[in-house]
Amino acid sequence: MTEESQQSFHHLSVLSREIIAGLNIVPQGHYLDMTAGGGGHTELILNHDSEVKVTAIDRDAVAIAATSARLAEYMPERLQFWQGNFAAYEPGDFLFDGIIADLGVSSPQLDTPERGFSFRHTAPLDMRMDANQSLTAADLINYEKEVTLADIFYKYGEERFSRRIAKNIVQKRPFQSTTELAEVISHSVPAKYRYGKINPATRVFQALRIAVNQELESLETLILKSPLWLKPGGIIGIISFHSLEDRIVKHGFRNHEHLKVITKKPLYPQDDEQRTNPRSRSAKLRFAKKIEN
Repeated sequence: MTEESQQSFHHLSVLSREIIAGLNIVPQGHYLDMTAGGGGHTELILNHDSEVKVTAIDRDAVAIAATSARLAEYMPERLQFWQGNFAAYEPGDFLFDGIIADLGVSSPQLDTPERGFSFRHTAPLDMRMDANQSLTAADLINYEKEVTLADIFYKYGEERFSRRIAKNIVQKRPFQSTTELAEVISHSVPAKYRYGKINPATRVFQALRIAVNQELESLETLILKSPLWLKPGGIIGIISFHSLEDRIVKHGFRNHEHLKVITKKPLYPQDDEQRTNPRSRSAKLRFAKKIEN
């Protein structure tokens, strides 16, 4: 991993004011950031109190390398990292004062062409958050059955033309690049949908990313397990970016026997944040508190 790739991993954290306010950070507390990314939320927590500690998780080795370099002054006394899928994390008997997660793909992942998350540049069909994982988007697109692809596009992308798109993809594969795939998707939908606000490939690329990284299954597992990692009274806050994630968070918080919902309705970025960071517009934040049973 090059020094340039580490330095280029800079992600503008969303809903930072709301996260810090909602966590109700306690002096000398220990917090878990399940999606470290560029370390924005982690740094805010560390700066809130001089004796607060954070354990930060990320699947992306580039993110961990960049963030650990940027926040080296806090390591190892106040900041530790763990690389992997947050659903696989096990803290043992240790309990945290608060837990946060900022779901979805980060800006550096979207903006680095070779990662293959975006169709704005010609790049390999990758989309892996963890480069050690074997399954890529190319594997799904080039080898899965038509019905399976249609189901992925409909379930994870809520794509109304999923069957038509899947049929055209199977007829024209194999695909090597993001732009090749995006072009076929564009010509698979009615002409009036090709030039709207949302590129016709957007939902399919979202669906592929979710499927490659098993994001929704991991989130469901996380919401079942993570409240057990909290001290009584500890708070969990999760930021989601689309309705599929938010639905899981909403119902997961509401139905968990160890949680009490704090936010009946999600919190949204304030107007000034939406102006300075347009990607924040779809963000939703929900909080819940650990209760004694």
